[in-house]
Amino acid sequence: MSDTSRVYDVVVIGAGPTGENVADRTSAAGLTSVIVENELLGGECSFWACEPSKALLRPVVARTDARRVPGLRRAVEGPLDVPAVFAYRDKMCVYWTDDDQVDWLNSVSVDLVRGRGRLDGPRQVVVDTKEGGTVRLTARHAVAVCTGTVTAFPDLPGLAEVRPWTNREATSARHVPDRLAVVGGGVVAVEMATAWQALGSQVTMLVRGDALLSRMEPFAGEMVAEALREAGVDLRFGTKVTGVVREDGADSPVRVSLAPGEPLAADEILFATGRAPHTAELGLETVGLTPGGWLPVDDSYRVTEVADGWLYAVGDVNHRALMTHQGKYQARIAGAVIGARAKGEPLDDGRWGAHAATADSEAVPQVVFTDPDVADVGLTTMEAERTGRRVDVVDYDIGRVAGAVQYAEGYRGKARVLIDRDRGTVVGVTFVGPGVQELLYSATVLIASEAPVERLWHAVPAFPTISEVWLRILETYRDRDRSGEAA
Repeated sequence: MSDTSRVYDVVVIGAGPTGENVADRTSAAGLTSVIVENELLGGECSFWACEPSKALLRPVVARTDARRVPGLRRAVEGPLDVPAVFAYRDKMCVYWTDDDQVDWLNSVSVDLVRGRGRLDGPRQVVVDTKEGGTVRLTARHAVAVCTGTVTAFPDLPGLAEVRPWTNREATSARHVPDRLAVVGGGVVAVEMATAWQALGSQVTMLVRGDALLSRMEPFAGEMVAEALREAGVDLRFGTKVTGVVREDGADSPVRVSLAPGEPLAADEILFATGRAPHTAELGLETVGLTPGGWLPVDDSYRVTEVADGWLYAVGDVNHRALMTHQGKYQARIAGAVIGARAKGEPLDDGRWGAHAATADSEAVPQVVFTDPDVADVGLTTMEAERTGRRVDVVDYDIGRVAGAVQYAEGYRGKARVLIDRDRGTVVGVTFVGPGVQELLYSATVLIASEAPVERLWHAVPAFPTISEVWLRILETYRDRDRSGEAA
């Protein structure tokens, strides 16, 4: 191999958590692997999304929880120590350096090329390096595109001149704006509204629809909206942003035109209006694909529109489940698939097989780190109805569980479990309430294992913990079944 032309078994474009795991799994399968990255190893999650956002939110939620515990309220009165919160955030992001990630790549025998990679025909990747040179990488078996997503902006004239916040600015900012407008009602919007309101901003949320977290069970968005209002957030539903401008220069307030409604003034404006595939400059046209689009894949993550099966798209870029942990799952599956195919081994691609992406459609877990927390996995009631699944819906007030009473005075929470009527298995779970994110893995295991509901009577929850909600749900389901009442 030369400095300008190298051959590997696998070339991975993008070194976020997904790309790193693809490279790790293919290397573990005995293949030579190289990863290409133009920014920091660790990607969006490590430096501008999951890690910094949760670091900003952790002090907020911990203080809120403490205020609900008798004997602690007085100790946590007063504002947050903003410099300390920012310092904690910076530490969790390793001060925006990736030396430890480079060391890890070396430990798993994966090469690294820093620069902007793009496809240049079948199995070919050209990298414009940081030093100004060019490296051509040839893949014997597979190229894996793991480039993730970028913020999807609405079509508003002059938006770029306003310098709006995206998730990157919202998680790395070093000042607290007096007034922050948040456009959107999804996960990023509610998490950042929660964080910045607590840090001292007056937050106004501009939601085009009529609900927060509209893809989840309706009660989840309703409970989060209630808590945001109690915290002082100004929530405006059915509101469309029609224009933005900084009328007096770069450092002046943003004037936000609304329909309906009078214009709104804010010091910063965050657009949390969805994600778009990061594929615009990837050279997709050289392999017959449309630049800038999502990359549809089969259940082994092969791109369906490319012949010969050498191109894979793993993680957010395939639009199957846009979450870091699901990207890692996909990477483990894809890495195993690439390794097996390279060795000519048969694939275990049946439902829940080692080479099948079953969880993408059956058991995708998600946590929204707000107050209250929201955690869900599997189907929602709306999805069950849309797909014709026959399910029993079992609801329970988590605040009635002894562990919740111990956790916080005045605990407010709700659980919903969907049980497949024909198979007697759990197919969907939603929890809302303080601390419920730690219940999510048990729910995910139930769905992935397809354990019969009757077996769950032998899974004994410890007393007094919030996990006793599972016992209460089973009792509710049994009592309804005995009475003949539709669940």
